[in-house]
Amino acid sequence: MHAPLLPLRDIVVFPHMVVPLFVGREKSVAALSHAMEHDRTIFLATQRDARVDEPGQGDIHDIGTISTVLQLLRLPDGTVKALIEGKERARVKSFLPNQELFLVELEQLDDIFPADLESEALIRSVNASFEQFAKLHKKIPQEVLLSVAALTDPGLLADTVVGHLPLKLEDKQKLLEIIEPNRRLERLFELMRSEIEILQIEQRIKSRVKRQMEKTQREYYLNEQMRAIQKEMGDKDDSKNEVKELEEKLKAKRLPREAAEKVKAELKKLKMMSPMSAEATVVRNYVDWLLALPWNERTRDKLDLGEAKRILDEDHYGLDKPKERILEFLAVQALMRKIKGPILCFVGPPGVGKTSLARSIARAMGRNFIRLSLGGVRDEAEIRGHRRTYIGALPGKVIQSLRRARTVNPVFCLDEVDKMSTDFRGDPSAALLEVLDPEQNYAFNDHYLDVDYNLSEVMFITTANTLYSIPAPLQDRMEIIRLPGYTELEKLAIAKQFLVPKQAKANGLKPSQVQISDKSILEIIQRYTREAGVRNLERELASICRKVAKKLVSENQREGQVSVPVSSVEGYLGVPKFRYGLPEDRDYVGLANGLAWTEVGGDVLTTEAMIMPGKGKLTITGKLGEVMQESAQAALSYVRSRAKALGLPEDFYRQVDIHIHVPEGAIPKDGPSAGITLATSLVSALTRIPVRADVAMTGEITLRGRVLPIGGLREKILAAHRVNIKKVLIPKDNEKDIKEIPAKVLKVVELVPVENMDQVLKAALALADPEGLFKCPGEPYCLPATAPAEPAGEVVAH
Repeated sequence: MHAPLLPLRDIVVFPHMVVPLFVGREKSVAALSHAMEHDRTIFLATQRDARVDEPGQGDIHDIGTISTVLQLLRLPDGTVKALIEGKERARVKSFLPNQELFLVELEQLDDIFPADLESEALIRSVNASFEQFAKLHKKIPQEVLLSVAALTDPGLLADTVVGHLPLKLEDKQKLLEIIEPNRRLERLFELMRSEIEILQIEQRIKSRVKRQMEKTQREYYLNEQMRAIQKEMGDKDDSKNEVKELEEKLKAKRLPREAAEKVKAELKKLKMMSPMSAEATVVRNYVDWLLALPWNERTRDKLDLGEAKRILDEDHYGLDKPKERILEFLAVQALMRKIKGPILCFVGPPGVGKTSLARSIARAMGRNFIRLSLGGVRDEAEIRGHRRTYIGALPGKVIQSLRRARTVNPVFCLDEVDKMSTDFRGDPSAALLEVLDPEQNYAFNDHYLDVDYNLSEVMFITTANTLYSIPAPLQDRMEIIRLPGYTELEKLAIAKQFLVPKQAKANGLKPSQVQISDKSILEIIQRYTREAGVRNLERELASICRKVAKKLVSENQREGQVSVPVSSVEGYLGVPKFRYGLPEDRDYVGLANGLAWTEVGGDVLTTEAMIMPGKGKLTITGKLGEVMQESAQAALSYVRSRAKALGLPEDFYRQVDIHIHVPEGAIPKDGPSAGITLATSLVSALTRIPVRADVAMTGEITLRGRVLPIGGLREKILAAHRVNIKKVLIPKDNEKDIKEIPAKVLKVVELVPVENMDQVLKAALALADPEGLFKCPGEPYCLPATAPAEPAGEVVAH
């Protein structure tokens, strides 16, 4: 049998069902026209995806309904309205070639099966369930119920009832595809029971919501009546009970005499006030704050030094100085009954563990921990609070935090103390002067409380990235403990002991399931992170753990293990972000490696000098600050003073232009420690002798060529170690700081103390005979012959 096919969206047509259809697609309209021109027969089949506008053969279900077009009405907008009656099931055998419409060859599916006792039982069950459904649904007319009850053919009954049920399209299509009537009725019965259960649950929810709304409205109405009655009678029992409750709290709490007298005076005022007045609310809040603060509640310190050391080592690797300071405090606490809480300031680059170390200290001491971030705070009232005369006044953040801590001796971490700012509302750093002064904070006076509060038992720990932005008086009140950056080996140990297990657990893995080799971790440290701390290292390890979790789940091996060798790191993390090794692979003329200190640790800066024919112009680029530009001028003056010794014409500077550049020009740079680097690159460019690529240097230069000490030596040496530099020239006066550098770094990096530029040039320039560099004998600081040397330390006015 051949017939045109009309694909349907969002509807399944069953035999004996009459449905109106609105048809707008060209092929569908052509199919209806073809049917009307012949015997009005058309085949209706549902699309697999209703969103497809131009369905192909694979987008249409194979089983559908042979139907007859009863009426056809063409509308003005080009669409067609058709009334169609389903006749019988059929299956598409094949699609016949036709460009204008779908023309198919059909196989009729006979659903004539002899009725038996099972059919009778199913008919009764379906009729009973349909009647129950109609009672719950309430949209099915009584006439439909009567007509359905009169049906005795199981196939006809199933096809009739399904049209009245709100079933999913997939369920209706599956029912259409069931040829045997009994199986179709059985499946229909299951779907109908499911719909009945849903309707029953909906009814229960609606009735429950209705009862709840009625109850809420009733309670609201009665409460309003009670309020009106109390207002008329002037009843103040509630306020009396509230005052009595506050008095009982006062008796139960041990307050200092000043605070207790203040609470009693405020309660006396509260009794005389109208409970509805605004002032009464202010007084109640004030009394609540005084009674809620810890005045004598304290935790007992754990004075077992061995246990405290174990906890500190368990939480953090290295950081010996702050750990030693905490153990000293506990030792003194064990000898004395009472000791003022120390005020420590941890200074170091981001990610070295300042804040987490403060939390670990609280755990080691058995104290409560509270943290207050001062980043962006620019209002003095944030520290001291607002006076009670203001609407919505509250105590400052210090008192609020102590209320949360619930004890008078917590470990109090003031985070980012260097990030505070100042504006017209005051200077919060000035307000901290009293908080962080052991000689004053025993009587800290908050503007809101207006009574003295003892902060001397609090152990304050502040954290900062830099010291220069902290006012000097505030620095003077704190014990500064520097937390420098980690070496590669320290980062490796931290990753193995802390970060990998932590990230494995955070990503749903057991530590044994992700095996990251030491070489892989070092690869991540060297080529995917460049930092003093371990924050980015932790992010990269977290990325690997997430990808391992994805791999295990996708391969359905949730208990499996994944090893991460060094060869697979790039597959997990992508292309390396940083180049590891020397900044330059060979020696160059005019190119020297300097060392810089930044807020996030040390860094290596290359310095370039270029000589061109000209008239003595000096150009300095690279966004350098005033101090660094002056260092470049001092370096040039030194070279001019040593021109004869270096084999240069005395007037060489008049015949050439000199350009000094420090790359990464978008980043501001300043400071005097690049002086010897600038001088070395200048000498190299003028003498055409290359600078050794494996040598870095740091130190301030004077006009006489002396090398003065600098700061941040540890961070600078670690930066040199990170890029595989073998030799670092440091000022002689910085020899005392070498003991702060890890021994493992000193085994790899050779430190050469220097006193003057002559020593620097001999060590830095790639010379076969360093002693033959200077063409004339003389003192290292020899001045031009026209000017006699001045005595050291004597200032001569010209």
